[in-house]
Amino acid sequence: MSRREDYESKTETLLAPIVEKFGVSIYDVEYVKEGSDYYLRAYIDKPEGVDIQDCENVSRALSDALDEADFIDEAYILEVSSPGLGRTLKKDKHLRASIGEEVEVKLFKPIDKCKEFVGLLENFDEATLTIRIGDEQKTFARTDIALIRLTFDF
Repeated sequence: MSRREDYESKTETLLAPIVEKFGVSIYDVEYVKEGSDYYLRAYIDKPEGVDIQDCENVSRALSDALDEADFIDEAYILEVSSPGLGRTLKKDKHLRASIGEEVEVKLFKPIDKCKEFVGLLENFDEATLTIRIGDEQKTFARTDIALIRLTFDF
């Protein structure tokens, strides 16, 4: 397990009782370096959507728990937020919950001179992801996919 994965896993463990207390759920946790700064991001969700108070409550409690556990060596910035409308689908649980939804798939390399596809998420497994674009099914190797996220229209 990499340091990043270790930090994310330990943070999720600390976060579990906190989100339960405040009536929200964990969508994702990520530890990333952007420029010279490290960020620990916790994305929370609930069926009717999270608000600023949910984020503040979870942020304060998580900050205290992280200070007490003190397992991250570097200085970092803690952010707690909603995954947003165009949420990234990183994990199988995200994909499972989004079957039948419209998604945007971005590839590392073009297929038929195209790197971006939009369609309904039909299926996925360990190795592939299938979307429906009109009457056509397109299947992509998951290793070829740079990003999958929900689309949204206003």
